[in-house]
Amino acid sequence: MDAQFWIGFVNIIILDLVLSGDNAVVIGMAARRLPEKQRKQAIVWGTAAAVALRVTLTLIAVWLLKVPLLKTVGGLLLLWIALQLLADEEGEAELSVGHGFKSAIKTIIVADVVMSLDNVLAVAGAAHGNFWLVLFGLALSIPILMWGSKVVASIMNRLPWLVYVGSGILAYTAGQLIVEDPIIHNSIIRQAEFLSWLTPAALIILVLFIGRVWKERRSNP
Repeated sequence: MDAQFWIGFVNIIILDLVLSGDNAVVIGMAARRLPEKQRKQAIVWGTAAAVALRVTLTLIAVWLLKVPLLKTVGGLLLLWIALQLLADEEGEAELSVGHGFKSAIKTIIVADVVMSLDNVLAVAGAAHGNFWLVLFGLALSIPILMWGSKVVASIMNRLPWLVYVGSGILAYTAGQLIVEDPIIHNSIIRQAEFLSWLTPAALIILVLFIGRVWKERRSNP
């Protein structure tokens, strides 16, 4: 129980609170239109899927770091999910997002794969190879995801405009994934540091604009 252990312990708590919040937003947004009983089931299964994915990704974290453009591909997938969730704001979409239990779970799992990557790599780094700290990080993410998802789903049903906030958070996360990708960072961001903050900000505006236009076109064919 040396200083490094306790520093890692505190860092993992902070990282889980910050990074698991994004996953909770996705689960809550995808499940918000389900009936109460199915919403609870979707949150439980979505959380279970997120934790299972984190365990799997943790086991192969070292290999994942070597995959070229992995974060960029993940970021682009997350942008697509943000657009889908935003376009489905009023429940009129032809997209199968949140309309049924299976489609909500599918959306949650795809987003979890992308968003768990950052959490896994961050926790693995903060743990400095300590298996028990990694295990603690995984265990801590469960109540955060469960409680956070329920709160997000409940609030968004009462305040539908918060869907725009949620999609903005996902767009920002996607931008961060892209600019932090080693290949993108080394070849582009190093030569233009301002892009590290401009890219996530621009993607928020882009997603909100395209999502709004997309929804209006479907509402008025």
